[in-house]
Amino acid sequence: MSSLLTVRGLAVAVGGRTVVRGLDLELGAGERLAILGRNGAGKTTLLHTLAGLREPAAGRIDLCGADLAQTPPRLVAQLRGVLLQQQVDAFPASVLETALIGRHPWLKRWAWESAADARIARAALAAVDLAGFAARDVQTLSGGERQRLAIATLLTQQPRLALLDEPLSHLDLNHQIAALQLLSRTAEETGTALVMVMHDPGLAARYCDRALLVHGDGRVESGSAAAMLTAERLSALYQHPLRMVETDGQRCFLPL
Repeated sequence: MSSLLTVRGLAVAVGGRTVVRGLDLELGAGERLAILGRNGAGKTTLLHTLAGLREPAAGRIDLCGADLAQTPPRLVAQLRGVLLQQQVDAFPASVLETALIGRHPWLKRWAWESAADARIARAALAAVDLAGFAARDVQTLSGGERQRLAIATLLTQQPRLALLDEPLSHLDLNHQIAALQLLSRTAEETGTALVMVMHDPGLAARYCDRALLVHGDGRVESGSAAAMLTAERLSALYQHPLRMVETDGQRCFLPL
């Protein structure tokens, strides 16, 4: 299995504090990695570093076998997609026009989106239950609807590696599960690798193969979801005792 994301000796610092030290990681096609940790531990900073949006303090990141720092920005935009924690819509635009932003890395200079691009965007909108919203002004959407549009825009981009910062933000329970099922199905069917910052270890255990625990003091732990997502490890990570409950083959974690 070829690696879509390879990390060697990565260190990440923010505000003069090293939050990640000595991280080695490989992620192949179709794999799903959950990043978990307390608030302020550096999860978002790490995700932005993996995406090439900020410089690492040390180490190297390879995207599809090439040094991310040396890869042309246009090719990076085609290979990796990013869902940020907050969505900003400075100007009025329709929902369809916003989803079509995902096709911009694939357009030639001065080119307009094609009918094929529109079909990809409309299919993505339908996948997140926004099929009837194409003409709506994006600034009229609720927080949850805007989050689903952000996921649709990422799917419209069709990257090989997708990095998502709290993709379940603003979503109700129904849409949380629907979004995770959609992302998991996309990974399985297209080979897209997923890196997701998550807060619910139970959902991470259910929908991710791998887990990366960020302690915030430089220490990181990575491995299979089964090995990483245990009551003992998570209690140490969150600095609060947790108990694991298993039912019908699914694990959830309850605070004590």
